[in-house]
Amino acid sequence: MPTERRELSESVPHREPSALGRCIAAESADFAEHYWDQRPLHSRAADLPRDFTDLLSPDAVDELIAQRGVRTPFIRMAKDGALLSRSCFTAPGGLGAEMPDQVDSAGVLTQFAAGATVVLQGLHRLWPPIMEFSRGLVDDLGHPVQANAYITPPSNRGFDPHYDTHDVFVLQVSGTKEWIVHAPVHDRPLPHQPWTTHRGAVASAAQSEPFLHATLRPGDALYLPRGWIHSARAQGETSIHLTIGVAPTTRYDVVQLLATVLGDDAALRRALPLGINQTDAAALADKISEAVALTVKALSDSSLLSDTVANAVGERFISLTRPEPVRPLATLTAMTNLDEQTPVQRRHGLVVTEFASDSAAVIKLADREIAFPPQCAPALKAIIACDMVTARELPGLSVEDALVVLRRLLREGVVVAVSTAPIRE
Repeated sequence: MPTERRELSESVPHREPSALGRCIAAESADFAEHYWDQRPLHSRAADLPRDFTDLLSPDAVDELIAQRGVRTPFIRMAKDGALLSRSCFTAPGGLGAEMPDQVDSAGVLTQFAAGATVVLQGLHRLWPPIMEFSRGLVDDLGHPVQANAYITPPSNRGFDPHYDTHDVFVLQVSGTKEWIVHAPVHDRPLPHQPWTTHRGAVASAAQSEPFLHATLRPGDALYLPRGWIHSARAQGETSIHLTIGVAPTTRYDVVQLLATVLGDDAALRRALPLGINQTDAAALADKISEAVALTVKALSDSSLLSDTVANAVGERFISLTRPEPVRPLATLTAMTNLDEQTPVQRRHGLVVTEFASDSAAVIKLADREIAFPPQCAPALKAIIACDMVTARELPGLSVEDALVVLRRLLREGVVVAVSTAPIRE
């Protein structure tokens, strides 16, 4: 029997876990139903696929601080609940790099040795492993993400009990950190509703019995929905953890976009009557009812309005996320060396649509449209739909014409040349 089980496992190809799968010890459907936007989830290393040192490590932190020319606001330092002045850990970079807000590694060492926490911000834009991981998490969640790292000296904390206005996945990289989590005093706060507007209630809640009291060890993960009050303290060694922030698109966001779209309705753009007392609630009551009635009337054409708002939601999402970066020199080389067997794939995270008319086949991006002859329509559809494709496989075109199309799309940053495509669940 053991031999049979071993042969069976060897016959199944290895699949890398999804980005979300690395953050939660639960099935994605169970997480979506019982935890997402509702309550915390503590996932232990034994139940997760692997640790997080491939995303960040102590050596990587030293490299970012000492060798990568990090500038504010991509680095902050905090101690005992307060941010330190930038002047404590920044300085000009010397000849040819005189910007005064570059990290001073010696200054960071001084403050860190004195108990300050280092916060490396925007790592989804700075550090390649986290850039790739963040793009995968956007795919899995359908919401924009960002990534920060917190490096805390032994037996110290960086911030007082507080809540965030975004969801977070805490990924413990090294060391241990004690987390104390309390239930919200303001449920599902929006970005303009920070914890400081409920400072007293937060402080009071932090003195009560916690919802969760856990020590995160290397490889552990913690999901916290926005609004959940938390504080953390490093234990007997330096703690490094990643905080992946998720900015969820809310129903309130949809309503805001709906209000913007309703600005196209001329009746709703009419001014209130001349001489109206706008400080008199009774005088305004009829006009408010009228505005509500006009809004309901505008909403009666729900299909057209829904499509318009959906487009606005999509545009907002695109503005908050970034697709896979392109390598200019490598792309030019790929264009030169492209042949019928070279695989290409759509740039990860790039939102692309295609449409055709009698005169052209068009690829539409957020900032421009790219037109091709109409006979290219089936090939463009295949490029957008497939994970990976070669010139030889494009329908409706000769190999020579397919190579022309692919070179154009490489130059426009729509596709990238690849040797293999990653396997994702």
